[in-house]
Amino acid sequence: MEEFCFGVDVGGTTVKMGLFAGLAEPLHTWEIPTRTEDGGKNILSDIREAMSREMVERGIAPDQVVGAGVGIPGPVTDDGVVNHCVNLGWPVVHVREQLSNMFYHLPIRVGNDANVAALGEAWFGGGKGYRNMVMLTLGTGLGGGVIMNGRIVHGSHGAGGEVGHMPIYTEATRVCNCGNTGCLEQIASATGLVHKAREVLVHNTFDSVLRGKKNFTAKDVLDAYLAGDPAGKLTVECMLDFLGRGMAIIATVVDPDVFVIGGGVSKTGPWLMEALKERFDHYAFFGCRDTLVLPAKLGNDAGMYGAAALALTKE
Repeated sequence: MEEFCFGVDVGGTTVKMGLFAGLAEPLHTWEIPTRTEDGGKNILSDIREAMSREMVERGIAPDQVVGAGVGIPGPVTDDGVVNHCVNLGWPVVHVREQLSNMFYHLPIRVGNDANVAALGEAWFGGGKGYRNMVMLTLGTGLGGGVIMNGRIVHGSHGAGGEVGHMPIYTEATRVCNCGNTGCLEQIASATGLVHKAREVLVHNTFDSVLRGKKNFTAKDVLDAYLAGDPAGKLTVECMLDFLGRGMAIIATVVDPDVFVIGGGVSKTGPWLMEALKERFDHYAFFGCRDTLVLPAKLGNDAGMYGAAALALTKE
């Protein structure tokens, strides 16, 4: 008898959902609105209703479903409790218990969305075929996830994989959103690139295409770098250097098979993987230099795939 599972990626605006048959590509993917009003009290019941409706439409019985995985944009304890998720309007919500009670008492696995996305890339995407992987998501911030032996490393306090807050950016002049100063994401992110480029322009007088732009973006900075613009070069070289150094530090701790690089900044082109590999090799302990640097493949669907992998993971 074929066994199914659901992958659920809960975002602040929409919930991405997928019905999977084992490790194959999803049979169906869809989205529902995330109703965050009234303290997000309808979110879990909406998810349950959407999964139940899919089962009815496809003639799937509860005993054919192994369970569901859920990615949440906030901290999640080992027993599936979410403690104050601002994006969803949640205080403390026992997601695993509540959703299981609603959904035929089937097993529910819950994880932080960044970690779950990393699991998706490890099982289905850029890290497929490797047991030990670190994912770096270069977006508005710097997210991450550590997968060892095919499983998420949560850590004792749920902070495993918070690579963006490694305190190694010694040139930082601002306070990070986390309250510290010098976090890696203050340079290795879209926001960090823009701030660094502005600093470069203030402290230098050379001509730059960026000076003519009132509100330039990270893409503008990367395009300037590729065009040989001096401000773009100084900014991106700084980002590459600190990110490569950070990856080398991570490798000495967990020694992964591969780094998988995702997020909007990573879409600038294959040159980024080559540049990061070069910087990583420069700083890496000799025993880690065979570590690969590869692009992510799943894009914004990584969380949904990872949630399905979470459902299929046996403790």
